[in-house]
Amino acid sequence: MSETPSSDGPQRVVLVTGAAGGLGREFAIALAARGHRVAGLDLADLSGTADAIGDRFHPVRADVTDPDEVEAAVEETAARFGGLHIVVNNAGIYPPLEFEETTLEDWRRVMRVNLDGPFLVSRAALPHMKAAGWGRIVNIASAVVFLGPPDLVAYTTSKAGLVGFTRALASAVGSHGVTVNAIAPGLTRTGTAARTTGADGGFERVRDLQVVRAVEEPRDLLSTLLYVCDEGSGFLTGQTINVDGGSAMH
Repeated sequence: MSETPSSDGPQRVVLVTGAAGGLGREFAIALAARGHRVAGLDLADLSGTADAIGDRFHPVRADVTDPDEVEAAVEETAARFGGLHIVVNNAGIYPPLEFEETTLEDWRRVMRVNLDGPFLVSRAALPHMKAAGWGRIVNIASAVVFLGPPDLVAYTTSKAGLVGFTRALASAVGSHGVTVNAIAPGLTRTGTAARTTGADGGFERVRDLQVVRAVEEPRDLLSTLLYVCDEGSGFLTGQTINVDGGSAMH
């Protein structure tokens, strides 16, 4: 299990999407180590995450693009742990596609996962947060929003939409004690990223564009995640925090 300082604050109930591996798995582990009870939502096998966390973790199999499955997953989480306070919208896809070769179905699939998913999960979770008078929604965006790589037009568009969603939703729910923020990582070394970038030195190429000359690792994002979820971060909302080693500054 990742080592994360414990917190003296109240235990919260967390739902992390895309929790079977990569960033989602590390996010779930870090939040559980803070004392929170965590449900992980994914279509992939969640047993590795469950083994890493133990009885603070509840696996939920669901498709973030299916409204009925999302509603059922949120209700299952709330019933299991007695509420829902924190959502981390992490599930996403980023197929590298040349723009002129991108089909309408390619485009729509990226938008369904990367935009419809956070919309459906956040909408289903909000009644529980409002009932508690406290909530944190964290959307995982991407530094590509500020860089615009040519082979990720659909992905960049979806993540730019997620930044707009973050800002507008923060305005809509702030009076209920719910904050909404986004974290924008750079290219982070995960199994999914390795499969996507292949053997062409993608990690090193991106590293050399950064001010911090190191490949970003999942652990580099954990302090930011814990900060935006913290009890003391109730005055931070509608923000996109760029954590990419300085490849994009804004």
